[in-house]
Amino acid sequence: MRTLLTLICMLLALCAGQAGARGGPSPRDYPEEQTISEHEQNGRNPGPLSAASGQQHVDRHYLGDYGLHERDVILQRGGNTWRLLRNGPLALATGSVLLATPLLIAAFYLLVGPLVVSGAPAGVTLQRFTLWQRLLHWSTALSFLVLAVSGLTIMFGKKLVLPWLGHDAFANVALVSKYLHNLVGPLFILCSVLLFATFARKNMFNHVDWNWLRQAGGLFSKKHVPAEYFNAGEKLWFWCGLTLLGLLMSVTGLVLDFVVFDQTRYVLQVADVLHTGGAALYIAGALGHTYIGTVGVPGAYRAMRHGDVDEQWAKEHHSLWYRAAKGRAAGLGPEPSEREEKL
Repeated sequence: MRTLLTLICMLLALCAGQAGARGGPSPRDYPEEQTISEHEQNGRNPGPLSAASGQQHVDRHYLGDYGLHERDVILQRGGNTWRLLRNGPLALATGSVLLATPLLIAAFYLLVGPLVVSGAPAGVTLQRFTLWQRLLHWSTALSFLVLAVSGLTIMFGKKLVLPWLGHDAFANVALVSKYLHNLVGPLFILCSVLLFATFARKNMFNHVDWNWLRQAGGLFSKKHVPAEYFNAGEKLWFWCGLTLLGLLMSVTGLVLDFVVFDQTRYVLQVADVLHTGGAALYIAGALGHTYIGTVGVPGAYRAMRHGDVDEQWAKEHHSLWYRAAKGRAAGLGPEPSEREEKL
């Protein structure tokens, strides 16, 4: 009997809680909560993709200048929807991507191995990147690295860093991460725009790239597929990573960084979700790009550090660019790419 009474009391309490959640005023509500409950009575909380989830919930008291449209907001239900999404499914999805990517890269390296040059070094170098191109690349890479570390600290720091660092120390780390992220973000955007303008012409796709994609660049067959100045893999990273994901993160980052254009909380919440998802994909792509540019293709790192490559490396990895460069050096002009593709 006691057990039955306990179950009945629990059911009654649950029903009362659900009634309060639907918007019905509860005697135990504080005055502000009663105001909100009256405002929400018979209403439904829309989903996170609905602009109505950012609706205002007004209190009798004036709270200060929070913007022309939201200065009287005391509670925004969409904020809790965003918080649960950010700290729940979004954190799980982005964390899984960021953990799986280096594991997949390591497995690929162990099972497939790097794509090495088969011939002996020629001992003669060929210039690949100018000083300006290298400075621009490393400026973009370093600013991105700062954004990645600071962004990951902001996203996962409370779960991963705070427990062993402590509240006081982590508060300083989080504050520095926040300011670094806000200050370096515009620099990364500027570098990305300049990098796009510098290399866009060399990243246009043509029929040669489809042949490279069909053979996966020879990564599995260990066969060197003809390629131009940039191969199809590098072009995919340029357009999908640097351009599309970079544009997504730039726009959403500016929306979050400069809250001076009367952005509503809903707009900021949507921008945060898109920014976090895009950043996870960008970091994953950057890890793959780093692998290919270092141990995945030995000799590629030298090109971006010193600006030149061994002619044998250029001949095997970028044969069409190599022959065109040699032709220009001899005053013969570039050779027809269709004939070179068959070689």
